[in-house]
Amino acid sequence: MGGSGSKDKNSGLLETITDHESCINCIALSEDQSLMVTGSEDCTARMWSTKSENTECLGIMKGHTSYITCITISDVFVISGSNDRTIRKWDMSTCECLFVYKGHTARIYRLICTGDFIFSTCYDKTAKAWLFDEEDLSDDPDEYGEEEKAEKMCIRTFRGHTLAVYPIIYIPAEGDSGLGDEDDDQIEINPLDIIITGSADNTAKSWSFENCSCIKTFKGHRAAVMCMVTDATGKTLYTGSADKTIRSWNIQRGDCLKVMEGHEAPVMCLTVINKLLYSGSQDGTARCWVREFGDCTRVYRGAKHSIVAIKVQKGILFTASGDTCARAYDAKSGALKKIFQGHETGLQCLVIVDKRMYTGGSDSTIRVWDIANVDKSNDANKDEPENGAAAAPDSSREENNMLDDDANHNSMPSSKQEEMQQKRLNDLENRLDEYDDVDIASKPNV
Repeated sequence: MGGSGSKDKNSGLLETITDHESCINCIALSEDQSLMVTGSEDCTARMWSTKSENTECLGIMKGHTSYITCITISDVFVISGSNDRTIRKWDMSTCECLFVYKGHTARIYRLICTGDFIFSTCYDKTAKAWLFDEEDLSDDPDEYGEEEKAEKMCIRTFRGHTLAVYPIIYIPAEGDSGLGDEDDDQIEINPLDIIITGSADNTAKSWSFENCSCIKTFKGHRAAVMCMVTDATGKTLYTGSADKTIRSWNIQRGDCLKVMEGHEAPVMCLTVINKLLYSGSQDGTARCWVREFGDCTRVYRGAKHSIVAIKVQKGILFTASGDTCARAYDAKSGALKKIFQGHETGLQCLVIVDKRMYTGGSDSTIRVWDIANVDKSNDANKDEPENGAAAAPDSSREENNMLDDDANHNSMPSSKQEEMQQKRLNDLENRLDEYDDVDIASKPNV
């Protein structure tokens, strides 16, 4: 199973996989990165080997009645969310659907899994927490009927947002709460466990997992909160918004610490790497920020449409864009190292496994790329238009229906902006020396 096109050494393309019948919406990796699952508009999820010479389809998961929006892997299980308003748990060894979680009333947007719990966000303005294993409901598997069991698997519903809920983060309490006995199999919820959600209502909220109460509301953005990450300690929250800004927050107090401005369109993705924060935007750029100061130190140009995903590995920043290309940049210098061209339409998702990069596109294909020597590649800027693409095309800007076109309008000439930006970068060079360790990712509680 699996389709493979001819290799293209110049572009780095190793495989073109055409098994899916429609757009690839999401990709997830197993913990050891030996298996990959993809979710598609064709209502199926597929499982793939990543360690074999050629990427092989190991199974197809069928059951959703509408397109799959999000997917994740926990142990030997796949969890998928769909526009059909359900979440499904699958056995990776058989691709059999083990359970259907019902309770949301609109499209599922995001899923995370802790092993004991599944958390979901939805366009129905709520987030929910579910038991991962139905056996945790009762020692007697026949005590509940199927409908009653499906209802009881939802153990928490977080209500308070006034519009769709998008990103979600789970922050476990530090240490052991001391609840329950060591020999007791009963799942306990630490009263200090926190859930954080972001919404189209312009806010993020923190919640008590124990009682669903809203602890803090993070107010300040003027448009939807599209993405969120925390630092490694789980004490600082970073939110990216359709208002073109990134904000940092003290999670405990709810205070806004910094506002990071520079993007010219909605911020779509964020990742924290040690003391640095990377962002991708609909303006066609990615940016690097020093978290301590909130200063933008690098702008990664070249894309002509939205940046939908970013990954940092071994000092290289990889981006996936709606302009059909993935790109690799030197994370420290900002130099464009390589352009990965091959998709016929925009990219939707990106993951990296060892020396390979996997991209999923709206052209229904998965493409596999060789990234082994990207760090040794000559700068690829010569293949781009002069001065790069300073911003995304008009079509990208039109996607931002939530913004006031006049808000934060900057009429300063681009040459003057670049001069001022370069001055700021030069002023920061001395401080940046201690932030060169971009290879080792911190692990936020996401």
